[in-house]
Amino acid sequence: MRRSYQFCHSHAVLLLICCFLGYPAGISPATEQEILLQFKAGITGDPYNSLATWVQSSSPCEFRGVFCSSLGFVERIVFWNKSLSGVLSPALSGLRSLRILTLYGNRFTGNIPEEYAELSTLWKMNLSSNALSGSIPDFIGNLRNIRFLDLSRNGYSGEIPSALFKFCYKTKFVSLSHNIISGPIPNSIVNCTRLEGFDFSFNNLSGELPPHICDVPVLNYMSLRRNMLTGVVRDKLSKCQSLSFLDLGSNLFTGLAPFGLVGLQNMSYFNVSYNGFQGQISGIGTCSEKLEIFDASGNDLDGEIPLSITNCKNLIVINLGFNRLNGSIPVAIGELKMLLVLNLGNNFIYGAIPTELGGIELLLVLDLHNLKLVGKIPKDISNCTFLRELDVSGNFLDGEIPDTLHNLTSLEVLDLHSNQLTGRIPQTLGNLPKLQILDLSQNLLSGGIPYSLGNLTNLTYLNLSSNNLSGPIPLLPRIQAFGPSAFLSNSALCGLPLKLSCSGSGNGTTTAYKKNKVLSTSVIVSIVAAALIFTGVCVVSIMNIRARRRTREEATLIVDSTPLGSSESGVIIGKLVLFSKSLPTKYEDWVSSTKALLDKEGLIGGGSIGTVYRTNFEGGVSIAVKKLETVGRIRSQDEFEQEIGRLGSLGHYNLVAFQGYYWSPTMKLILSEFIPNGNLYDNLHGLNLPGTSSGVVKSELNWSRRFHIALGTARALSYLHHDCRPPIFHLNIKSTNILLDEHYEAKLSDYGLGKLLPLLDNYGLTKFHNSVGYVAPELAHSLRLSEICDVYSFGVILLELITGRKPVESPTANEVVVLCEYVRRLLETGFASDCFDRNLQGFSENELIQVLKLGLICTNDVPSRRPSMAEVVQVLESIRSGSEAS
Repeated sequence: MRRSYQFCHSHAVLLLICCFLGYPAGISPATEQEILLQFKAGITGDPYNSLATWVQSSSPCEFRGVFCSSLGFVERIVFWNKSLSGVLSPALSGLRSLRILTLYGNRFTGNIPEEYAELSTLWKMNLSSNALSGSIPDFIGNLRNIRFLDLSRNGYSGEIPSALFKFCYKTKFVSLSHNIISGPIPNSIVNCTRLEGFDFSFNNLSGELPPHICDVPVLNYMSLRRNMLTGVVRDKLSKCQSLSFLDLGSNLFTGLAPFGLVGLQNMSYFNVSYNGFQGQISGIGTCSEKLEIFDASGNDLDGEIPLSITNCKNLIVINLGFNRLNGSIPVAIGELKMLLVLNLGNNFIYGAIPTELGGIELLLVLDLHNLKLVGKIPKDISNCTFLRELDVSGNFLDGEIPDTLHNLTSLEVLDLHSNQLTGRIPQTLGNLPKLQILDLSQNLLSGGIPYSLGNLTNLTYLNLSSNNLSGPIPLLPRIQAFGPSAFLSNSALCGLPLKLSCSGSGNGTTTAYKKNKVLSTSVIVSIVAAALIFTGVCVVSIMNIRARRRTREEATLIVDSTPLGSSESGVIIGKLVLFSKSLPTKYEDWVSSTKALLDKEGLIGGGSIGTVYRTNFEGGVSIAVKKLETVGRIRSQDEFEQEIGRLGSLGHYNLVAFQGYYWSPTMKLILSEFIPNGNLYDNLHGLNLPGTSSGVVKSELNWSRRFHIALGTARALSYLHHDCRPPIFHLNIKSTNILLDEHYEAKLSDYGLGKLLPLLDNYGLTKFHNSVGYVAPELAHSLRLSEICDVYSFGVILLELITGRKPVESPTANEVVVLCEYVRRLLETGFASDCFDRNLQGFSENELIQVLKLGLICTNDVPSRRPSMAEVVQVLESIRSGSEAS
């Protein structure tokens, strides 16, 4: 009895303590275990066995990723980057002591269960980088203890609910970035009186900033990059006296930019780039000692660069490119010893390049392209030994290229094209070990091409055209690999790859009959007939060229949009060029559909260049619209139009046709034909929702169709490599870039977009982007770009079609299967048929093995042992014709 009394007494005391501390008495560790096991039951994929310890024989406090309070109640659930897939279990709402729920970097789908409204103790909810979708739950606004809310990098759509900020009096940070949210920023955000920061970047938000956004007294972080927000902001933001981070980049803001904020005591990051801001850069009388980033590029700013900007002694980045600034470069910028990036390109700045810039020892990027600079390239620039990019193209610089540039051993980009440089190409340029891009075209350079350029093992782009160079082109593989286009318009250059003989003698002629032999009548008749035939061919050719030119000119329509006055119209203002006659040609058709061009409901994909939407017009016409997130090495509207215009002139049955483009200072779009049956990846591996681990393969993808997909893709690549002048390298071949039309014919997309791929990332150079498993070894290791890289990627596609497997798979946490190695191992051991896709129907085993072997030949690690795409087409056609004959 005494023991029983003691037990009851102690248990009652425990219950009282739990109630006093706010822990519900009805929940015990045992029931919390059941709740967590129900959560585990909703997990359909756990590639790293993160939940292996979640078993009934263990206490929930011993579960991996679970942390308990001193009283034994579950207080935190934390799983970072574990690739867990499935849905969020409503059972978690029973954890009444839960304070932190962090599931960042997983693959959860669906939405947050409504039952989570009962998690009244929750302080932090981080569900970033998953595959959640639907509308943002407004019940989150009832969680009065939330301090930190992060739903970024998901698939949320719709508007931000006003109720989200209903009871946010304790909330300090909210992130909804990288979703597809639209509509305005709700005025209710000012209810969050303790809000220190919010990130709504990379969405489709519209409208103006809430008028009282700066009534939040401690607001120090505001990121609204890449939305469609409008209005005048300077006066609204002038009251935000606590700001330290401001990013308004890539919106539609107008009026005067809020430059006065750079003087705030804590301001460290100031970005108002790519908007419609006008006027001069003013109001920088004082400058925060903490300011590191100052980016006002891509606006309509005029006037001179204020000398006061040099008061910002700790600046790391100054980016004022793509404006209408004039005057000269302030010499005092050389005093900014912490500067890493100086970008003033595409303005009206004139004068000489100050030698003082050579005193900025830490400078990484110096971009002064398309200005009106004169004089010589200062030798002092060679003191910037950390310099990665030097771009002074499109100026009036003269004199010789300084031979001291070889001191820039970190240089990766040297772009001096379109100047008036003279003299020889310095031999010392061959001593730049990291150089990737060398463009000296359109100058007055003379002399020979130095053999030392063959030492540039990392070179991916070389252009020496349009100079006065002479002599033989060095017969070195690293120089010859760039083809004739790199050496054109140098009248005295000879040798390969220009196919101009360097011999001074003639071709050798037989003189015995040159003057003495009298031509016979039959020979004269033959010559006359040949001349007539040749003349006829020329006439017909000229007529065809003119006809094609007229057709192209008739098919190219330009629509210059004009403001319609309504800020809510959603109409995009800029230049629209159409290549296709099948698209609507009336201005009013495009005005009514412009708002729908980037409709969130039409989102169909995305990649390293941008996001793709489907747009429908009246009459059943559909197109694909790619919104570019980067313009890579494209520096101006003329370059962009020239590049896309060149692609618009291409025509092949197995290429996705470019149908036009749109250009404005803040938005670049590429229009192409819409292909209805999606991409090869989804059709081959299953139509998975983001984050799911399984899918159902379409039964329509039998072997006959897979073979024709392979053949069509090969023909498209062969056309790009061998029929286009200059040749076009794709360099991003993967199954998601092979689209299937209504008859399951292959249509290759994203070709010819190399210049649009991102070159700069966070103000630092990045390597060429490609997908894991498809990239050729030499491209991954040394960035040697050639058509043979495409052959390798195509070989992976062949193996993918036959096996139904992805290029790289990870069946278990400690196992990685590379498709090429897997197939080669089975073929060598005589078990090739074991790697055939079980879903294949109607195939000949002999035909499959032949295609399998071709795929392995294409993926040879030695580039010289791979066939050309023209040879691949011949082999595939012979395989199919041989099968049909048998």
